[in-house]
Amino acid sequence: MTAAEPFAPKSDFLRVLTERGYIHQTSDLEGIDTAALEGRLTTYVGYDCTAASLHIGHLLSIMMLHWLQATKAGKPIALMGGGTTRVGDPSGRDETRKILTLEQIESNKLGIGKTFAKFLTFGEGTTEALMVDNAEWLTKLNYIEMLRDIGRHFSVNRMLSMDSVRMRLERDQELSFLEFNYMILQSYDFVELNRRYGCVAQMGGSDQWGNIVMGLDLGRRMGTPQLYGLTCPLLTTASGAKMGKTAAGAVWLDAGMLSPYDYWQFWRNTEDADVGRFLKLFTLLPMDEIARLEALGGAEINEAKKTLATEATALMHGREAAEAAAETARKTFVEGTVAADLPTVMVSADLLDAGIGVLTAFGPEYARLLPSTSEARRQVKSGGLRVNDVQVSDERSVLRSGDMKDGVIKLSFGKKKHVLLRKG
Repeated sequence: MTAAEPFAPKSDFLRVLTERGYIHQTSDLEGIDTAALEGRLTTYVGYDCTAASLHIGHLLSIMMLHWLQATKAGKPIALMGGGTTRVGDPSGRDETRKILTLEQIESNKLGIGKTFAKFLTFGEGTTEALMVDNAEWLTKLNYIEMLRDIGRHFSVNRMLSMDSVRMRLERDQELSFLEFNYMILQSYDFVELNRRYGCVAQMGGSDQWGNIVMGLDLGRRMGTPQLYGLTCPLLTTASGAKMGKTAAGAVWLDAGMLSPYDYWQFWRNTEDADVGRFLKLFTLLPMDEIARLEALGGAEINEAKKTLATEATALMHGREAAEAAAETARKTFVEGTVAADLPTVMVSADLLDAGIGVLTAFGPEYARLLPSTSEARRQVKSGGLRVNDVQVSDERSVLRSGDMKDGVIKLSFGKKKHVLLRKG
């Protein structure tokens, strides 16, 4: 069953998810609706610890957990993949993920875990959230026992038909035996969470549908109660671009990896055709207010974009940071001033005295406006970079202390991305 088929949910949870556009695939809409109506839809989403922060791509499923709790449909479980990260999810990839050390995985787990407190209330109550790590059970599995008790329920024929495996093989890209086991471990997570916490549903992006279905099937074979699966769409923008990617890389949720101002700007730059959809998915604004904003046209659509940016940023970084970002943008673009709280990079006096190549300054080592010096070079050729509001024409130019104005050097990529270099 898909969201395109008519369905009138009785539970607040599915009503909210339906009217806001979260639902892509489900295993049993009526079953999920009944469990949510009765407040027993304990549900998990898994997050592997592959980076120090989650990114925009994870935000849909986090919002779904938020609405699960807000509508009192059940207990949300944020599952940290301390175990599965050691294997690596092959879904949607052409190559094997980098193998991380246990120390890196643990550090990443601590980093991404902080995000959930912004969206969920944790505790022991019926609908209060829980955070657990699948390393608790996966690292204790004995290989022979796992093959006998869990592996025997899996058909290799069916595993080969899963998109995460089939697409890799069709492209003649190597798939390691380690990765091939990922779906077995994720399926077992579902069974173990049901046994430990009464979890009956898994949510995730549509690229996880194959893994979710395998978990439903394993649960049935191993005697669990009825389990359910629900996915959200993998978002693209109205122009077809993958949601959450910019010229500078991923849109991280951690303020240490992407400033609240840059996060605000990401949402402010939303395409006109996406504003209404993103207001529904990424803010808590009531539907009637979203309908009013969605109806704005012409230049007024910019007000809707600013509302989207401020509300989405307030959810992630707090209302104060969101309003400060909006005010910084106003000063920068309306008044034309250099706002003091633009994203700032501190550079040693010795380094500035010696000089920094302009390509290096815009790249990942300093301003992080662009992912590489080669991309910075390309932007110079197309006229996309400015220093102190003057277009960069020479890729070999060097920034020095003498370029500072009022104690800063202002680097700009396009019209809306700015970083200040200061002596530190």
